[in-house]
Amino acid sequence: MRKAPELLAPAGSLEMMRTAFAFGADAIYAGQPRYSLRVRNNEFGDLGILGEAIAEAHAAGKQFFVVSNIYPHNAKLKTYLDDMAPVIALKPDALIMSDPGLIDMVRTQWPEQVIHLSVQSNTVNWAAVRFWQKMGISRVILSRELSLDEVAEIRQQCPDIELEVFVHGALCIAYSGRCLLSGYFNHRDPNQGSCTNSCRWDYKVSTSDGQPVNFYQNPEQEILLEERQRPGELMPIEEDEHGTYIMNSKDLRAIEHVHRLTEIGVDSLKIEGRTKSPYYVARSCQAYRRAIDDAVAGRPFDPSLLGELENLANRGYTDGFYQRHHDADYQNYLRGHSESDKSQYVGDAVAFDATRGLMQVAVKNRFALGDNVECVHPQGNLRLRIGRMENAAGEAVAVAPGSGHTVWIDLPAGHAGSFVSRLF
Repeated sequence: MRKAPELLAPAGSLEMMRTAFAFGADAIYAGQPRYSLRVRNNEFGDLGILGEAIAEAHAAGKQFFVVSNIYPHNAKLKTYLDDMAPVIALKPDALIMSDPGLIDMVRTQWPEQVIHLSVQSNTVNWAAVRFWQKMGISRVILSRELSLDEVAEIRQQCPDIELEVFVHGALCIAYSGRCLLSGYFNHRDPNQGSCTNSCRWDYKVSTSDGQPVNFYQNPEQEILLEERQRPGELMPIEEDEHGTYIMNSKDLRAIEHVHRLTEIGVDSLKIEGRTKSPYYVARSCQAYRRAIDDAVAGRPFDPSLLGELENLANRGYTDGFYQRHHDADYQNYLRGHSESDKSQYVGDAVAFDATRGLMQVAVKNRFALGDNVECVHPQGNLRLRIGRMENAAGEAVAVAPGSGHTVWIDLPAGHAGSFVSRLF
């Protein structure tokens, strides 16, 4: 049996944390809004909620890491130690940090506090890992820009420090997240936690002379980029023989590499997405938990896991920089399993009504009588066809119209608390 890497999941709320643990996560990470790179959709700015979450995690034998990874300007240095004192008192298992000055301040004030080095610090070689180890860092979160072989070499050169890598979630177009687009467009600095995801806005291209865009027939043609909400603000872009690189990256999915990462001896596999939904956390944790358990037991990778992750909202998937060149057979292997068993998250199974013999469902997206659905539950998933649906008055209905509605459908009592997805 190989050593099992930790499955580390994101959480922006107590509900997300509880979902992550229920579906197999060993630890979660959450940020303090003022000092992490995720301000929005974050309950943990409330010290009462943060304390409750840390205590609950520890009672369950799980770990809770607090993210404090901004690169602060001078104004935030003045308040940092005072603001962090009550957080440290709650005994998080680690702080995830990136700025050398803040790291030094924390190590001076609280020398026993465990610190993990954030991916924002762009650690890409074993010499840098050794440096940070000398500075008292317990774990280094390696840059997303590394290949599997490079991760393996770092592990060999640095055998006695914890290493963590990202395996799933959004990829930034800038180096490990150090982007300035949002700050440039609307003065919300990504490196201070207020990114507006400018790379994912709706852009169109045009030319300065009003002609069709055709770089190859007219290489001197000036091509301009325009964002939908900013008409008239034209930005020149360039294209070379490889194409035009306009910002919106595919999402990372490296579940097929969990076996190799486990063999390498990576200590933690991390899912990105603190602003995502509990359904996202449930699906991703469930899939990666199975992949880790299979890798540890020596079982082969289950390709059906690719399809399960395809059911999450995504911009298309890539395995990033882990494997630079894929042969045609490998590409077909990934594509074939990714395109099967598509589904959409449509509701939460709230509670079973024994009198009616039906499950109350809080609707998130439209579904209908006769649809095939899957109940995603910590104790195992169940697929079935909806044969009965009622409204609050007990009247038969054929359609659950969409978010904000409640219906009762014929799901088994044991699947209360599950996420419901429609198969198509």
